Amino acid sequence: MSWQGKILRVDLTKGTCTAEPLNMEWAQRYLGQRGLGSKYLAEEVSPKVDPLSPDNKMIFATGPLTGTAVSTGGRWSVVTKGALTNAIADSNSGGYFGAELKMAGWDMIIFEGKAPRPVYLHIEDDRAELLAADYLWGRTVWEVEPAIREKHGDPMLKIASIGRAGESGVMYACVMNDMDRAAGRSGVGAVMGSKNLKAVAVRGTQGVRVRDPKGFMQAVATARAKLDPSPVRKSFTRHGTMAMMDTANRHGTLPTRNCREVQFDGVDKVNVATMTRVRLSDGKANLIGNKGCFACSIACGRVSKIDPSHFSVQGKPKYLGAQGGLEYEAAFAFGPMAGVADLEALTYANYLCNEDGMDPISFGTTVAAAMELYETGAITGKETSGLALPFGSAEALVALAELTARGEGFGKDIGLGAKRLCEKYGHPEFAMVVKGQEFPGYDPRSMQGMGLAYATSNRGACHMRAKPWSDDFARITPDNKANVVKASQDEVAAIDSSGICFFATNVWTLDDLASQLDAACEGGWTAEKMREVGERVWTLERTFNLKAGLTKADDTLPERCLKDAAKSGPAKGMVAELGKMLPEYYTLRGWTADGVPTNETLQRLAL
Repeated sequence: MSWQGKILRVDLTKGTCTAEPLNMEWAQRYLGQRGLGSKYLAEEVSPKVDPLSPDNKMIFATGPLTGTAVSTGGRWSVVTKGALTNAIADSNSGGYFGAELKMAGWDMIIFEGKAPRPVYLHIEDDRAELLAADYLWGRTVWEVEPAIREKHGDPMLKIASIGRAGESGVMYACVMNDMDRAAGRSGVGAVMGSKNLKAVAVRGTQGVRVRDPKGFMQAVATARAKLDPSPVRKSFTRHGTMAMMDTANRHGTLPTRNCREVQFDGVDKVNVATMTRVRLSDGKANLIGNKGCFACSIACGRVSKIDPSHFSVQGKPKYLGAQGGLEYEAAFAFGPMAGVADLEALTYANYLCNEDGMDPISFGTTVAAAMELYETGAITGKETSGLALPFGSAEALVALAELTARGEGFGKDIGLGAKRLCEKYGHPEFAMVVKGQEFPGYDPRSMQGMGLAYATSNRGACHMRAKPWSDDFARITPDNKANVVKASQDEVAAIDSSGICFFATNVWTLDDLASQLDAACEGGWTAEKMREVGERVWTLERTFNLKAGLTKADDTLPERCLKDAAKSGPAKGMVAELGKMLPEYYTLRGWTADGVPTNETLQRLAL
């Protein structure tokens, strides 16, 4: 129960769609979504494969709790070998698409090969077919979704698609669903574009059954009674993730001007207070509301409107309506990281990332790297399509968002990502990346645990693969960070495999999640079993990356974080103490000094 027990295998080369049974032995060991998708990928794809070749596969995976009544039970993942990182990629999204896929009767879709011309997949419960997408190619996400619904006469279709960024090979292109929800990191949209797959449209009416309906509803009610009244849930509902802007700035962990600084002097122009402040031009605020994903009682999503007098939207009426608003990670990357203190410009860049499917973290951090290249003279107007790129230029941010979305001019270079961009122009040290993936919004000098989490993340720099926040805000020193990071990485791997949102577990413990999971499906699920699953998933991902050619040398941070001390804030004078934490982390994981899982560890985890 709770698993549908069925996979859809789509051979894009042959144009066939075939149903096959889910491997239930693997489901018991890897649970679902991130874990089970990674298991299938590791079994079917060579770690040496070129991510953009037809030999790479792409998996749309749900979890056992996806599509159920569990609060936030709408998550799904895209699992593949990432175009940006050349490492295993699991990119997690919310919205309504994942639940619809599950309710159509499918746990996963495995895409293989490459279509000879653009196609999209249409699913109606048990029926699945590939249809021509020539008329959709070259169109944005915002154009594709209504076009497909109109063609099929079904306003209830849930759609995941790529924009022009995925078609043109932007290395951090996303797979977008429900207009502004994203499987956002590691370049999964570039993989989808390389397969000539434009979209997947799903309509599901079968529902999801659970093992013990009465026990399940009681477990859900108990968990909701804990989550819904909590101050953490209320803060997410009211402020979304944008409350972190002021918190990070106070703590001296707000990456600013490509991590040359850790506090932003323009923070009061891009924070929650400014989002909610009524402006004189039209009597409205940037933030006009919030929204939630399937089954969500948190509703952290923002809904915004751009000031109609702002330069970014002049003569562009389609950007004047209500759209998905800024969340912290996008706002930090467009704002402090690039030195831009213009909330409306940040919002416009966010619209374009949603519209054409670009990871805002990677885009903003790549823009920041380009600005440093420009300010140091490594590039000039000759390379930048005539654009001046000083830190703080809202005009440059807006122009680069447009160019990158269209794949034109210097936008092609921005689409490479920070690592490839900085290597191209002779300054790899300006790239704030781990394993080729750009930093999220926490500087590792004042958050030592987050620095270790970045360095060891299997998908490259990531703030969603561990939970060291509370410990990092309480203790700046590197002591005991390895234990905190390792334990939370295992927990998060299990959470990501279940089908619920990471944010719910800011209130719930694994016991709260396990009680709902156990009532939903077979297997005797406990918190301890979930931790074991999480460790197994983490180690499987690690072994895939090692076979792909990654080594201990990739478990590192940019020299700027390791050698240049923070200039201000509580961690003033400190650097990231990775050298102290990494050996302890390897020992806790049961890995060798070179970061390779020992035979004993592999046997213990049945790998």
